[in-house]
Parts: sequence; structure tokens; C-alpha cells
Amino acid sequence: MTIRGWKSRYREIRTAFGYKESDDISSAKKLNVIIKKKIPLSSLQKSISGKTIFVIGAGPSLSNAIRVMKKYQSVTKIVADGAVEALIKHKIRPDILVTDLDGDMKSIKKIARTNTSIVVHAHGDNKDQLEIVKKFKNKIGTTQSEKFGRLENFGGFTDGDRCVFLQNLIQSFIPHQNHSKGSKRSIWLTLTM
Repeated sequence: MTIRGWKSRYREIRTAFGYKESDDISSAKKLNVIIKKKIPLSSLQKSISGKTIFVIGAGPSLSNAIRVMKKYQSVTKIVADGAVEALIKHKIRPDILVTDLDGDMKSIKKIARTNTSIVVHAHGDNKDQLEIVKKFKNKIGTTQSEKFGRLENFGGFTDGDRCVFLQNLIQSFIPHQNHSKGSKRSIWLTLTM
């Protein structure tokens, strides 16, 4: 499942940055081999169903947002890798980490040893870094080209984009709840600005 119009947008981005689709596909093929077992989206859905969700990026408001997040430790956190180092320093662990392996690798490796689900994105610029993914416990592979094999394409160009698209996709699988007085409600907050 991808966002409508992603193919044409992806082509525009590649052209603007001078990226080659063949490099993205080559990297995706390597990640597909590394990902031995496809984790079903339903398992991610179960982990966030009926919960409040924070989608967290590494924007300038992150330091202020950390104070809020400390008050809501039980809130599900989908985190772009650029924010994970700051969260770890404040003893906040993501529930889902989205990375293309260009964030702080020490922090990414630390999270990879936990039960946190890690959504790893393959693109032409990170093919050489993908070997580290073999050491990750709970990994899900994504690509910005056509999805195939054990890889998904949720849409998005940056890790932050992919966090939001992933959250929207997972939430779309959750049956609508009765939002009567006192019932739980799933909402999300993007902390990227």
C-alpha cells in the first residue's frame, strides 16, 4: 500500500537530487535478502491499537517536546532516527524506530538490541550500511521503489515522512471504535517542527 501519486512524486525527487532508480532497487534487493522473515503489519497494529501515538522527528521543537513525552511514558512513540539519540539521553524508548541508517548509529544499535520494531529503509545511498541490519532483532524492510518480496513501501522520502505514513497506514487497519464518553481513542501528534 502506498500513497496515491507516490510514483510520480518519487520520480520528481529522484530527478531533483540526481538519484538513480537502479541504485534504489539494488539497495532494496540487498535489504530483501537480509530481512529473512516479514513481520506482518497486523503485529504493529496490535501494539498501537486504541493507544495515543506520538510521531516524533528531529525538528527544532524536539527539546521542548521531550518534557511533554516524559509525562506520557505510556504513549506509543513512532520515532525518526534523527530524534532517537535525544530520546535515549532522556530515557525515552521508541516503540517503533524508522531509519535509513543515517542517524546516530550508536543509538540505533542500542535500540536494535531491544524489542522495539525497527523499520529500515533501503535507498541508493545506504546500500553499504545495510549489513548492520542483520544484527537488528525486530526489523521491517521498506523501499521507495515498488514493494516486493519482504519489503513494503508506505510512502515518504524522509524518515519523518515515513513515520507519518506508517502511522496512518497502521491506524487505517484499526476498526473504528465507539468514541462514547469514557472510551479510549487513538490519536497522534507529530513533533517535527
